[in-house]
Amino acid sequence: MAPRRMPEFATLSRFEAQVELAGLVDWFWCVEWDLPSGVVHRQRVLTQPGVNVSVGTSPPPGDDPPPGPWPLTVMVDGVATRMTTRALSGRGFNLAAKSTTGGFGAWIDDVSALTDTTLPAAGIIPLGDTLARDIADAARTSLSAAVDVLASGLLGALHDRPEERIATAREVARIARVAETDRTIRRVADLAALAGSTPRTLQRLFARYAGVSPTWVIRRFRLLEAAEFVRDGEHVEWSAVAADLGYSDQAHLVRDFTANIGTSPAAYARAQRPD
Repeated sequence: MAPRRMPEFATLSRFEAQVELAGLVDWFWCVEWDLPSGVVHRQRVLTQPGVNVSVGTSPPPGDDPPPGPWPLTVMVDGVATRMTTRALSGRGFNLAAKSTTGGFGAWIDDVSALTDTTLPAAGIIPLGDTLARDIADAARTSLSAAVDVLASGLLGALHDRPEERIATAREVARIARVAETDRTIRRVADLAALAGSTPRTLQRLFARYAGVSPTWVIRRFRLLEAAEFVRDGEHVEWSAVAADLGYSDQAHLVRDFTANIGTSPAAYARAQRPD
């Protein structure tokens, strides 16, 4: 549950997205681990509101996946609306492209069909039968080379997609970025007004392109901010945080935080403090 402990068990690297993927992919990331026999690290994650296309030997989600080693696979992780868990053991890696909020709508017509699912990429987007092996081979040279292979696969999968669809995905991502960065955005009506749209139109766009509602996106970004406030285990005045993030009162923040993260803000803060 404590993000600060992740470096004890695994190495996380992040890479910028290529210019051609701007507005569609936020970044690429890679987790590598090599744990002693019998050691299992369970990492709980409150994810960003985006879709991940991942290649690697990572376990399936859940507290107790079947024992590894796990096969090399290409998977698509839809937006996770609740806290997820990955149980790492043995040795492995996972390289992924994290879409912008709305960006994955450039590749498929209904992103909501992927929400809260983890599915093989085959049949969802055309990435090629040899992509996983090509990425594994490139990773032996460098992670940046492996990122380039995954980026090329994603760009190739856009080749036959309508230009209007790709442009709309970038526009939804732009609107979602406003929801992320502007704390005055507290309701879907606020976001629709800034986007020059109606709430109903925005609801439909987000469902098809982001897989979740704009209201959910606004709230998820605020919850991620709340978690960041206590990441270093510092004392937090939760009533002030609630007001700053647009909650009507502290009780609403505590209820939302607990429902999504599985523990109260105070308990989460205690878990971040050094032992």
